[in-house]
Amino acid sequence: MAEVAIKRALLPGQATRERLKSQDDATVVSSFLEGEERAFQELVERYQTRLLNFIYRTIGDREKAEDLVQEVFIRVYRHIHRFDRTKKFSTWVYTIASNLAKNELRNRSRNPLVLFQTIKGNWEDEDRPLQFEDTTARPDDMYRKRHLRELVEETVAKLPEHHRQVFVLRELEGKSYEEIAEITDCNLGTVKSRLNRARNAFASIIEPSID
Repeated sequence: MAEVAIKRALLPGQATRERLKSQDDATVVSSFLEGEERAFQELVERYQTRLLNFIYRTIGDREKAEDLVQEVFIRVYRHIHRFDRTKKFSTWVYTIASNLAKNELRNRSRNPLVLFQTIKGNWEDEDRPLQFEDTTARPDDMYRKRHLRELVEETVAKLPEHHRQVFVLRELEGKSYEEIAEITDCNLGTVKSRLNRARNAFASIIEPSID
């Protein structure tokens, strides 16, 4: 009997969580604004890992990135009533994260090391994609793989801030050009131009080192 009573007590909370998980962002935001506090936790659960990865790859400091993610959600909580619900919540929250990351970089006295872990083989623009050989087959290639990763990190860190940001948003986060334009507060042409220049710069810096 006691177990049945406990299960019945848990059901409302479980039902609320399941209901919120099945809803899109806009509906969850509306639920929170209508007084359902659990809805905010749902937004945190949806975005905290993605935002952590985005900020970490932008600033290169995981502990600081964790702090900034907390600050993102503090700002979301305080200002969500101002959010234009005709827009995408994801774009709004990434914009907040982007601004905090940019402020962190500006406040640093040293050059940040930006972690760029993945090179995509198929870039959509007309630029010739970088091709890296697969070195996973032989144990003695571990040094080369580690060296290549270091080169990639150093190369991305050399890109100008505004180029690096669109590069990370596009190549790591998979954001569309339209989303990047809104997140960075730039027009679409500027986004494409910066991304094109970032890719060319990246290729020109790293290619001589991987011959």
